[in-house]
Order: sequence, then C-alpha cells, then structure tokens
Amino acid sequence: MADIILFNKPFQVLSQFTDERPKNPRATLAEWIKKPGFYAAGRLDYDSEGLLLLTDHGPLQHRIASPRNKMPKTYWAQVEGDISDAAIDQLSRGVDLKDGPTRPAKARKLDAPDLWPRNPPVRHRETIPTSWIELTITEGRNRQVRRMTAAVGYPTLRLIRYRIGDWTLGTLKPGEFRIEHVHLPDAPMASPGKPHRTGSRSPKARRPQRRTLSK
Repeated sequence: MADIILFNKPFQVLSQFTDERPKNPRATLAEWIKKPGFYAAGRLDYDSEGLLLLTDHGPLQHRIASPRNKMPKTYWAQVEGDISDAAIDQLSRGVDLKDGPTRPAKARKLDAPDLWPRNPPVRHRETIPTSWIELTITEGRNRQVRRMTAAVGYPTLRLIRYRIGDWTLGTLKPGEFRIEHVHLPDAPMASPGKPHRTGSRSPKARRPQRRTLSK
C-alpha cells in the first residue's frame, strides 16, 4: 500500500520543494503541498502546467519516474501555426533531435480544450493562428515535447500534461490535488478521488481513494 498525490502544477512553479537559486526564488511545491515525506515522481518543467505525481513510497516513485518502464505521458500542446497533417504524421513516426531520434508517439489534432486561463497569457498575434495537438510519448527527455513540435515547424506556446499512465488531471484546477491509495501488486484501477481546493494553500485532508498501479 502506498499513497500518491495527483497535483495540477500551475505555470511557473518548480517541481520540487526548494529553489537552489538564492536570489529571486521561484515558486515551489511547498506553497501548495503540506504533506511531509512526499516527493515528486518525475518532473514537469517550470513553464509547463498540469499533472505531477508525488508519493511517499520510494519504489513506487522509481517505478513511475524510471524511463525503463516507458510509462506513457499525454500532453496537450498549443502550437504556433495551423499544424498540418504531415507534421502530425511526422510526430507519430518519430522526430530527429540533437540527442537522437524519438520513439514513435501518438499524435492527433485537438479541438481547443476548455482550460483555465494562464497568467501571464500566451502571446497572441493577429496574423498567426494557433492550434492544439495531443501528444503521447513514452520517453522523458528534457523539454521533449517542445523540441519535437519545434522540429516539425510548430513551436509550442503552451503545454499541459494531462495524463501519466492511468492517472489524469480529471477536474483538478491549478493548485488543487487529490490523494489516492495504490495497491501493490497490480489490480484494476479505481475511480479518481475528489480534488482538494488549495486557495488558502492549507488543504484539509480527505479520505484517500484506493487505486492499483498498472504496468
């Protein structure tokens, strides 16, 4: 049995509890997560938003974060320009990056999702349209999604991680989280729990949901 936190990380927040930069420190998880012993299982870039998993169980943390397990991660990316079918096909087949070709991915065009406003907002240019894609990858290279979309000619303007394995954001808003139980060994997934609202940044504990980790 292990506990896991599903957190909707806001824009420009570090995926850790401290900032090593001595001057002008950035926002960290400590402003929202008041649960000693929990650590992020993997990371999400400072300028990306969405699902971040934290756990108090070391083996589970390693299992989620290790690239060897190839746990799929799904992102919603707003890109500059009206992305072409050829670019979608190229993303699906794999893209050549400086550190080598990426694995094949699942890519598709996406209708603009109903999302919370970002602060500051994405820059808007009257003469240049934007479009949304959904991209599922099984790697964890540094800034991989942004590099992939740029490589096919459509720079990423906004990036939200929606899913990790069988866990999704659900109805979580930025700064909200929910806690679930994970049963080891594996068994079918349970339904997600209700979110904690962290407007006061001191959420009250609610009864965790039970869930099992799928391979």
